[in-house]
Amino acid sequence: MKNLTSVEICAGAGGQALGLERAGFEHLAAVEIDADAVATLRANRPEWHVQHMDVNEFDIAPYRGMDLFAGGVPCPPFSIAGKQLGAEDDRDLFPRALEMIEIAQPRAVLLENVKGLGQRRFDSYRAEIIRRLNELGYEVFWELIQAADFGVPQLRPRFILVALRPEDAPFFAWPKPLDRKVTVGEALENLMAEDGWPGAADWARGANAVAPTLVGGSKKHGGPDVGPTRAKAAWAHLGVKGSSIADYPPSPTFTTDPEEEMPRLTVKMGGVIQGFPEDWEWTGGKTAQWRQVGNAFPPPVAYAVGRSIVAALNHEQLEKDVRSAEPIAHQSLLLEGCAV
Repeated sequence: MKNLTSVEICAGAGGQALGLERAGFEHLAAVEIDADAVATLRANRPEWHVQHMDVNEFDIAPYRGMDLFAGGVPCPPFSIAGKQLGAEDDRDLFPRALEMIEIAQPRAVLLENVKGLGQRRFDSYRAEIIRRLNELGYEVFWELIQAADFGVPQLRPRFILVALRPEDAPFFAWPKPLDRKVTVGEALENLMAEDGWPGAADWARGANAVAPTLVGGSKKHGGPDVGPTRAKAAWAHLGVKGSSIADYPPSPTFTTDPEEEMPRLTVKMGGVIQGFPEDWEWTGGKTAQWRQVGNAFPPPVAYAVGRSIVAALNHEQLEKDVRSAEPIAHQSLLLEGCAV
């Protein structure tokens, strides 16, 4: 079967695009404004036709009729860690996304954002997005998805919107969580042992839980570490020192006593915690690389949702690994578990 086509805005380091590629989408364009992220995209997937520009300058008209319009619109307007200005934040790109959807008329839409968008204070904002998509001829599905439910060894809740044409919507169902979660130790043991550290196996047995959500900061705030004080404490329980990011894995002479010294994550390890393959190439300085890692959308989550979209567009049923989904047709849009 011929691959379905997609265009993605705010592509970042490629997490969503990589998952969608695995699900069966051919990327006609991937748009990103950050130069380091663009370099990462081009280093790993030059065939994605990466466009280095502001989405406000991107002409989507030539791609009219593609199968999927996707994106990870900026989260600061809704982030719990930020000022939560919503529509008043000049970084809010939902209006631009809606404009592009109107022009491009894709068969399907996939947009992801932070959990904070599900708060009551944004009820009217979400209602307006859904109303507009309904006007454009789409039925809308919105769900809070935990990355840890799909093989990603961290929590990372994401608020995911899927919109489909009425003829395709009855075939859509949210992917069903996997039977078990992947722990940090399982994900990182090989990388911790990569340079010959003899304590890697013992460390992995102790790192027997999923991690807190990784953060990457922005160009104005945050540096290469695992996040605020609470996150550092959670990583310490997993046997990881979170105050900085290491250049290399632990050496053969690194202590095996976790009370004396704990290993740190490398950029590659952070990528694996996000669900990227070990051979994904990260470009830029360490701070820029970590920003790309921490702000990424986990590829396994994009794959799971993308596979459900593919099934809907092909009018197939994924009976064994999906759960029911109903389009949102009302104005009370607070999803259970989203309020904080």
